[in-house]
Amino acid sequence: MTTTATPRHPGAHPGRTAPGAALAVLPHVLRGALAWTDAHRAEFALPDDVLDARTQVNATLKPLGELAQLCSTVRAATAPGTPEHEVAGDLVTYAWEQLDEGDLLLDLLRTEPFAAYPYEIYAAFAAYGLRHGGFEALARPLTATRAWAHTEQHANRQLGLINSERRVGVVTHTDAGAVLSRTWLGGFAEPWTFEGPSGYALTHTVFHLTDWGRMPDRVPEKTDAYLRTWLPAWADGCVESGQWDLTGELLAVAASLPGPAAGELLDAVWPVLADVQHATGCVPETGVPVHEDAPTAVRVHEDAPDPYPFIDCYHSTLVTAFAAALSLRSLTDGSGPSRERHTP
Repeated sequence: MTTTATPRHPGAHPGRTAPGAALAVLPHVLRGALAWTDAHRAEFALPDDVLDARTQVNATLKPLGELAQLCSTVRAATAPGTPEHEVAGDLVTYAWEQLDEGDLLLDLLRTEPFAAYPYEIYAAFAAYGLRHGGFEALARPLTATRAWAHTEQHANRQLGLINSERRVGVVTHTDAGAVLSRTWLGGFAEPWTFEGPSGYALTHTVFHLTDWGRMPDRVPEKTDAYLRTWLPAWADGCVESGQWDLTGELLAVAASLPGPAAGELLDAVWPVLADVQHATGCVPETGVPVHEDAPTAVRVHEDAPDPYPFIDCYHSTLVTAFAAALSLRSLTDGSGPSRERHTP
């Protein structure tokens, strides 16, 4: 894969580790990532001019939508009553409040009726149980148009729209299986062609296919086998090149597969990512991690210095929490979503 960063320990890579190595670090990693996110929730707040056409969606609505999506999955994968479950739920509620409980998304839909992103953001809340009647009343006829069904987009993005339609509860505009076959992953691309863009396309194909890890049974058998064969090599390459955000996404993919947990891979890579995590709980997207002398316990408080700019670590930190919650679920009891096999 393409190397774009230098690892903290040049030449280091995840090797064989004793069973249980992932479980030894995952609770701490999950708590730390969520604590950092909670302490920085104000950074996700939307500006007053969010509806202005000049406002950058990728710096405003995108982070807030990711906060809602990934924290809703963390809440679904954790046990009620635990601190992780409660914090994740509070963050989803915070994101919904930032959107004026759906009113702002309705305004966006009126402004850009055939843009996918307002619908996809809304779908994350709808799956969580937070719905807006006005948004759905307007979206319903729009998503039934030929224009909606024939919006030109990459196949993995189309899978995201299909999953959003499933979440909202409307008839999907096309068959997911046919779209999957047009993705890099669904075409079983040569594994040596894996690099950054194809890696993110692969991970999001799995996330959309499995409803962000909640429906592992939607992964076809051949796709499951392909992923189990090549995920270790791809994760190894990401670790060696310091691609921590993509490493986290690959761990989430491994924890979203049907059947037995990918224990050997999780045990090999999670201790590495745990070492990359800063004492404040955040994880950089790429590059050499910042490490300081700090107590083992996570220290998250208002005056704790941030080692990275928010924009350079918020996503990788959210992804780490998301992957950690899925990995814990996968390794501890194998329960959660149905494991019955079917092809999408």
